[in-house]
This record gives sequence, structure tokens and C-alpha cells, in this order.
Amino acid sequence: MMHEETSTDTAVAGLRIADGRRTQVLLRQRPQGGVGEARCIAELEREVRDLQRANATLKRYVAKVLELNLEFPLPEAGFEATGIGGVAGRGNGTNAVAFSRRGAPAALRGIGAPSLKSLDRSLDRSPDRSPDRSPDRPPAEVEFRVLGPVEAVVAGRRIDLGAPKQRAVLALLVSRVGQPVSVDVLLEELWEGRPPPSAITSLHAYVANLRRVLEPDRAPRKPATVLRTRGRSYLLDNRAVDVDVQRFGERAKAGWQALDQRDPQRALREFEAGLALWRGPAYAEVADATHVAPEVVRLEELRLWVVEGRCATLIAVGAHEIAVSELAAFTQAHPLREYGCELLSVALYRAGRQADALAVLRSHQKRMAEELGIDPSPALQHLERDILHQAPSLD
Repeated sequence: MMHEETSTDTAVAGLRIADGRRTQVLLRQRPQGGVGEARCIAELEREVRDLQRANATLKRYVAKVLELNLEFPLPEAGFEATGIGGVAGRGNGTNAVAFSRRGAPAALRGIGAPSLKSLDRSLDRSPDRSPDRSPDRPPAEVEFRVLGPVEAVVAGRRIDLGAPKQRAVLALLVSRVGQPVSVDVLLEELWEGRPPPSAITSLHAYVANLRRVLEPDRAPRKPATVLRTRGRSYLLDNRAVDVDVQRFGERAKAGWQALDQRDPQRALREFEAGLALWRGPAYAEVADATHVAPEVVRLEELRLWVVEGRCATLIAVGAHEIAVSELAAFTQAHPLREYGCELLSVALYRAGRQADALAVLRSHQKRMAEELGIDPSPALQHLERDILHQAPSLD
């Protein structure tokens, strides 16, 4: 931690030094007297404000990097015609996509193409997975679907999960597949911290009912293999179940890997297969539960990440008009996500709609100023200049 704090302080100190040097240069160049001096002072004040904003942005960015232990470069203004996630440009018959250097995890707003290391860390927070599974594996004997209303399928048939509290028990266990969930946590969640005297008896009944429907062929008194007891806790055995969250995470990772390997067609198939698993908000019935809400937020951020990745891939394969229609709806629903705005502007420009591309950027700039009191990122400012000047890197 001492090394991380030193790294942050060093990075910020570098900008402060640059700030001071810039101030000295402007003072040395200052004309003497009158309007010229006032103009120079105004210019100096503007430059100092810009550097102060950059200082604050860098400090927040580095702090987040160190907090999450991520490995990606510091943000740089500007676009590069490098292709999404390393997808080659015209050399392999696809259109290179300009994108800002923002390799950030799903926890951050305005994300760009992620590094595979940061993606691995994000997916490592998913429910425990069996090591021999692949996106195309056959379903397990028991399958749980939580990317929408909670459902369970046993031997190919959807089963009745019972009363709301019983369904909530299962949802809590699915959110931590392979990890024990204590009886105390279950009681607290089911009765909002005020369990009645009969709560433990009711909980045992819910678990017994779930075991009966999840393992209908289990012999009496034979130990459960799906919903197990461990001390004063219960857990779903990840070796016996399949969860759609796992499949979605694997598809997302495969999509970014395909882009990294310069295969946008496969990336598009993987992203679309992952998004097809969604039937509504994750863990719909218990999304507000204290111990489930963080997982719901993580999954929604990962879903938006994949939506943006899919749209970036559409641009990479030259489907600009399709990308425009998808991104127009996306940015309307999520107006503060800068990467979505960035992609929409690029797609509009590629579709021959330069004026519309500029209008999107300026509308976003106005919204950021009015709602958050901040300027757009350097990447969006640079993109606006590139569109104005029809920069070759955008073609």
C-alpha cells in the first residue's frame, strides 16, 4: 500500500511540476502593459484551470487503478486507428475503429475495450465455476437462470420454486454458488433484520422444499448433492449446477479475446450469444436485497460493457448504420456513458453524417456541464476536433 500511495503522489506531483513550468513560461512571455497583459493573464488563468482539472482527473484515475490492482495505461487524449481491442484495420479487410485509450473495468463509467487481465478479474467475482466448462458445454442436470426472473430447470424441465421467500432463499444461494451462505444472513435478508421466533423453522422448511424439487430422485435420508449443508450454512454445489451468469461471463470474455485476436466476426457472435441470455433485470425478485444488490450492479455494468463491445464490433465490420440505430437507443437510455457517445459519434461519421456526429458530441457536452458541472473527457474533445477536420484516422 505504501508503494501504491507513492506511485499516486509521484504521478500527481509530475503534473504539478508541469503546471509550475507552464506558469513560468507564460509569465516570461507576458507582454508589458495594457490589453496585452490582461489577455496574457486570462490565458494563464485558463491554462492553470485546465492543468488543475487534469491534476484531479489523474489523481482519481490512478487511485482507482491502485485500488483495483489493474494493469492498463494512464488515459491519453485522442483516438487511434488501431481497431477495437487490437482488431486490424484495412489490412485484413475490416474497417479499423478509432477508440480512446481507456482500458477500464466494468466498475468505471465510460469504459473502452478492456484488457484481458482486467476482464479476468471482473469475471473472477462471478459465482464459482467448474474448471472444465466451456461456453458450448451441455447444460448441467440442474440449471439456474437469474439474468431476469429467477428460474430453475431440472432434467430439462422448469420447476416451481414455491413461495416468494423460498424463491428468495434460492436466489441468495445462487448469487454465491460454491460459497456457503450462513443461516444468519438468510434470516436477516428474508425478514429484513427482524426475524420472528418461527423464522428458523420456516427457513428449514424452505430448504427442504427446494431440495425436494432440485433432486426429485434422491432417496430418503440420502445426503443432498445440490443444496448442501455446511455447519450453520447452506451452499449450492457448483459441480452439480449450471448458472446463466457463468455462461454470460464466458461469452463476454470470449468476445473480447476474439477482438484481441483480430477476429471481429467471432467476437460479434460471442457478444450476441451472451446478450441473448438476458430476460430482464438480473435477480429480478430480490435485486434490492442487501447481499444480492452488489452482484446485480456488477452484472448490469458487465452487460452494458458487452453492449458497447458489440456496437464497437459492428463498426469494426463496417455495419455503421446498424451501429447507429443500436447506439442511438443505448445513449438515450444511458446518456452519461461517454464510451457509448464516443462510439455513436464515430458510427455517424462513418455513415456520412458528420453534422449529426458533431451534434451528438455537443449535446453530450451540454448535458455533462448542466447535470454534473464537468467538461467532457479529453478523448471526446479530441474526437470533436478530428470530426471537424475530417481526420484520416476516422476513415
